[in-house]
Amino acid sequence: MASPETHEQQPETAPPFPPPAEISYTGQYAVNPLAEVSFRHMCAQIPGVLRRIARLAWLTDRRAVQLLLGCQVITGVSAAVLLTATAEAMQSVLSDRAVADRLHSALPALLVVALAAALGRGAASLAMYAERRITPRLTTETDTALVEAVCRVEAAAYAVDGFSDRQEAAEMGVIRTQVMIADAQGLMSALIRMMTAGGVLSVLNVLMLPLLVLAVLPAGIGAVLTARVDYETHYANVADRNVRGMMRWWATTSKYGDEVRANSMTDYLTYWYRALSDRCDRRTLAAAPRTLRISLLSSLAGGFFLVATWGALAWLAATGRIDLAVAATAVVAVQTTLSALSQVVVNGAAVFHTSLYLGDMQAFLDDAAARASRRGPRAVSAPIEEIKVEEVVYRYPGEARPAVDGVSLTLRRGEILAIVGANGSGKSTLTRLLTGIYLPDKGKVFWNGTDLAEADPATVWANTGLVPQIFAQWPLRLRENITLGQPRTHDDEPVWEAVDAAGLRETVEDLPAGLDTLLARDIFGGAELSGGQWQRVACSRALYRRPGLLILDEPTSQMDPRGEHGVFQQIKSIAADRITIVVTHRLENTKIADHIVVMEHGRITEQGVYDDLVHAGGTFAELLELSRKR
Repeated sequence: MASPETHEQQPETAPPFPPPAEISYTGQYAVNPLAEVSFRHMCAQIPGVLRRIARLAWLTDRRAVQLLLGCQVITGVSAAVLLTATAEAMQSVLSDRAVADRLHSALPALLVVALAAALGRGAASLAMYAERRITPRLTTETDTALVEAVCRVEAAAYAVDGFSDRQEAAEMGVIRTQVMIADAQGLMSALIRMMTAGGVLSVLNVLMLPLLVLAVLPAGIGAVLTARVDYETHYANVADRNVRGMMRWWATTSKYGDEVRANSMTDYLTYWYRALSDRCDRRTLAAAPRTLRISLLSSLAGGFFLVATWGALAWLAATGRIDLAVAATAVVAVQTTLSALSQVVVNGAAVFHTSLYLGDMQAFLDDAAARASRRGPRAVSAPIEEIKVEEVVYRYPGEARPAVDGVSLTLRRGEILAIVGANGSGKSTLTRLLTGIYLPDKGKVFWNGTDLAEADPATVWANTGLVPQIFAQWPLRLRENITLGQPRTHDDEPVWEAVDAAGLRETVEDLPAGLDTLLARDIFGGAELSGGQWQRVACSRALYRRPGLLILDEPTSQMDPRGEHGVFQQIKSIAADRITIVVTHRLENTKIADHIVVMEHGRITEQGVYDDLVHAGGTFAELLELSRKR
């Protein structure tokens, strides 16, 4: 007889956490730019990147660049004087005269050595000062240029495959600017000292210089090859690192803290973050054996030639082919040249490494510039009497079906248009086309008879007020959250008008500093608003602008019924001075509209006034009936 335990069902084991998605791209962003580049071509990039660094630095602080270049000249002169004076001092010290006479004879040369050394150190200090004057401003300029470039691209660029990852790669170029000037300055200084010391060494014995170059050249080759491996690893990790950075913000921001905790997401998010980090680490660790082989081979080759250099010097001195004083000076020259060569290798590799990331940054800036708004120069001025849409079609990159497909509309000043439809029907995309945020693939949008493809977008957007579904909650004071940093007057009267129009006055008066309250709870002294209050702030922004075209995309979805009613009454009361578009799922709110269009799969399938559509038996009537049954 079976035991009772055999009839008990064992609890099912929960399935494991799903791993992060593998991200891959096709097209131009799928190819590592270094994959087909030869070693010779890589080394040839260094002069070009030095010119680029010099140009950027010159535009940032010309006086500091002039000081830096002057210091390089002083460094080279002082190194030559130091070695020449050393040779003269050695001849006196190693002569066969009395000790006192030798020291007395060598004293002037030794004083010159001391002065030359002090001059070289002083020049190095001034060069560091100049570098620290240039670097912060240069980093700020490149960082700001990157931010501005992203803000100025056509909005459609965000949907291009790999755009955000190219932006993340460009961010690394900005980071590298923090050491770029120091590396370039170190390279130039080392080159000058190397040429100076090498010239002195060649005078002493012409065989020494090629041996020294051979001693250090393998290390230089190894450093460049290692930089290439590091960049290949960086390139392979760009997409995962970008997604990990975004997820880190989502997981740790207080904005989503309630959802993370109440939905027990902590364990999964930690697993997901660790899994993505491990994926990046595996690529980095896989590259370690390659860099080890490069380092060992270059060290062995360099060590062999270094032993040969010192052996040659010892042989020359032992066989009497050079005087003892010359040999002593050669020791100093060898050490100076070897140190300079090593610095050339280190800083040259760093500059080469920087060139890779600067190349990414410049490529992204060039791409962003190509994607920036370049429309016609025609200005659109208020009042906006008519907006006409003619058979517009728009398809998002990578999508098979258009989001808006053959839509035609005419909107006139003083009218309220309501756009309704199911999720994904193309409502929000149509509003982007109406405002010129997107330009249609086919068809045209006219404002007062001007094609938006030929109009200066700044003049279009100056007459636009938009409340999108997903609006920004800027970590700014309440006043700037309403004016968006574009005050019309020196007093707050227009701000309070917008506050009252959105029914926000009571909320503002309850805040600790009124309009000066910082709306960021995560920052000391800041405050937070509810979802409905934030939505009123978004409405206040659009109303403050007094636009010719006012678009409200689900403007009251988080408000209570009283607040929603007040906002729609306000919309109706100010409609006479503008064209107003309301996108909403709450079809009862469309009663205020002069005209209603129903969208399905990117097309307008019904249009008319509320009373007619209610009794037409179409999609509008169906959606209205379903909303009443909820």
